[in-house]
Amino acid sequence: MEIHDMVSAVEAILFASGEPVPLSRLTSILELDDPALEYILQKLEAHYNQDARGIRLLRIEDSVQFCSAPEYAEVIRQTLEKRRAPQLSPTAIEVLGIVAYFQPVTRAYIESVRGVDSSYTVASLQSRGLIESCGQLQVPGRPTLFQTTKAFLRAFGLTGLAELPPLPEAEDESEAHAQLKSAIEALQREQEEAAEVAEEAEVVVEEQETRDAGPSVLDAP
Repeated sequence: MEIHDMVSAVEAILFASGEPVPLSRLTSILELDDPALEYILQKLEAHYNQDARGIRLLRIEDSVQFCSAPEYAEVIRQTLEKRRAPQLSPTAIEVLGIVAYFQPVTRAYIESVRGVDSSYTVASLQSRGLIESCGQLQVPGRPTLFQTTKAFLRAFGLTGLAELPPLPEAEDESEAHAQLKSAIEALQREQEEAAEVAEEAEVVVEEQETRDAGPSVLDAP
């Protein structure tokens, strides 16, 4: 295919998908190498960024998807009668922060950091798609390991875990926990803005569902 056809093909795939599409999937299906795909994505980004268009190309780690432009969040919400998503609770933010910074982790590790039972919060975050199981620790009992998901990155407006606020080096465990708490509080202060990003992802998914694309929906707690 000509380069114009390649750009149109990627555009069509992302539009029909309604959810993040792995870059490796695109290179495989379209028989492209990485530099060629990057060139195509840059052309799409330039196209949708010009003249304040209503669609944006969103990169999430090793995947890409379309989303609506954040400046139109309010009119989209009013048009579709979307309910404003409430913020995550302090407990949910705390558990989510522990998983994000130290993943993969077991529930026992989370509880050792927090000092309280966290089974309900872990299950709640799982049900909302913000964390997921990623195997089992190879010790007696084989406890489940948890990690964050791409939905977590979308909800907090991150393209990858490298964008999390860095934790300084700590001399002991108590200092490390104090620094983690500060980082978690920083995430919580940003949650109102992050909720807007999460709602944008929901709007894109809902629009695709009307075309029978059937993507999953991120329901902020």
